[in-house]
Amino acid sequence: MGQPVRDYLLTLCVTAAVTYLLTGPVRKFAIAVGAMPAIRARDVHREPTPRLGGIAMFGGLCAGLIVADHLANLDGVFELSNEPRALLSGAALIWLIGVLDDKFEIDALIKLGGQMIAAAVMVLQGLTILWLPIPGVGTVPLTQWQGTLLTVALVVITINAVNFVDGLDGLAAGMVCIASAALFLYTYRLWYGYGIEAAAPATLFTAILMGMCLGFLPHNMHPARIFMGDSGSMLIGLVLAAGAISVTGQVDPDAMKLFAGSERQATHAMLPVFIPLLLPLTIIAIPAADLVLAIVRRTWNGQSPFAADRGHLHHRLLEIGHSHSRSVLIMYFWSALIAFGAVGYSVHSTSMWIVLLIVGLSALGLILLLMPRFTPRAPRWAEGFVPPRYRRRSRRGAEPGTESSQGLESQQGPPDDQMGQDGHESAPQPPIAAGVSGVNGATAIGPRSRFADRRKADSTRR
Repeated sequence: MGQPVRDYLLTLCVTAAVTYLLTGPVRKFAIAVGAMPAIRARDVHREPTPRLGGIAMFGGLCAGLIVADHLANLDGVFELSNEPRALLSGAALIWLIGVLDDKFEIDALIKLGGQMIAAAVMVLQGLTILWLPIPGVGTVPLTQWQGTLLTVALVVITINAVNFVDGLDGLAAGMVCIASAALFLYTYRLWYGYGIEAAAPATLFTAILMGMCLGFLPHNMHPARIFMGDSGSMLIGLVLAAGAISVTGQVDPDAMKLFAGSERQATHAMLPVFIPLLLPLTIIAIPAADLVLAIVRRTWNGQSPFAADRGHLHHRLLEIGHSHSRSVLIMYFWSALIAFGAVGYSVHSTSMWIVLLIVGLSALGLILLLMPRFTPRAPRWAEGFVPPRYRRRSRRGAEPGTESSQGLESQQGPPDDQMGQDGHESAPQPPIAAGVSGVNGATAIGPRSRFADRRKADSTRR
């Protein structure tokens, strides 16, 4: 069992390394071709940033599949199943549509049609839901049309959920990485715990997806040097949906020997079978709630439900005082709580401590939401490893807001949100109007000029 784990880790590491190494050249290519849309009023970033990060992520996907095909413990996935080829076909199509949208801003209906075609391509090659487990009933086989419609619907919903949540630097990639890690633990347990070979493709898909996200995140964390764009968000959404569809539609619940005892016991034992269908919903849960609130808010204000605004959840977290990085970490926390809580409950659904742990962590998450201005302080022995904002004041008696404390803060340096991505300090920037570029973060084409940019921002404010 240890050898397959090492093979998965090798596949994950190769995927992450290829994605990471390709992202730099892709960024230069995006700048050269002008894939840098103007800043919109609802955007959080303050200067044009190149897109097309999905090109590097697609390269990582291809590298991961190639490496897995040459590993002794994983090559059987390609021999016994056509699902990896189906995934690659659908991913190539959705990636191409995303690249065109990042450059030319294609119509939303065309993108929706492309998503449905990509899902249909996977269905035609065997990556589809064949049956559905129903509590109290058992395994219900689906007709070809029913399986196709359900598969296409799950793919389209997951793709758009990931695309919708991509509003802050590193948010979508991190949330998808968390969901795929939870799904990997579940599928790996099915394969080696129950000996079900049909779960092998989904295990491989989730390992590769984690590598794609982990390789891209260093370039995408705040302040982001490059955005994944629709070419990346739609791609990772499709891979996440493919893993869930594979383990749900191809794994026979009867092979898990869950239907022993009374009907109530069988229904209770069927819970782990539903987890793969629920895990993609963990990435949808937060943006779905945000979507409903946005429709209600816009309709109440007499606007179109599709009108863009700055009332989304990540905008609200910023408005109540959370920093950009902390807003992302809070949403990471809730995603991890939902995803790993579902997996943990499926393994030990009769244990009360799982429920108590989820309730306790939920309370902790609510406390974090209500304390936006709380800044933890690192112990003195760890101050050399944390940003200046988390270090203790060296002088005694210096109160926050006093002249002495302000002098100490100026000596320590600005908060991490005011640090340039090249590690140099940047002068505190005054609030600027939406659409002004050249401040607070990396420029798209090279080192930023702090003084010239400040003059530009000041002239715009006037």
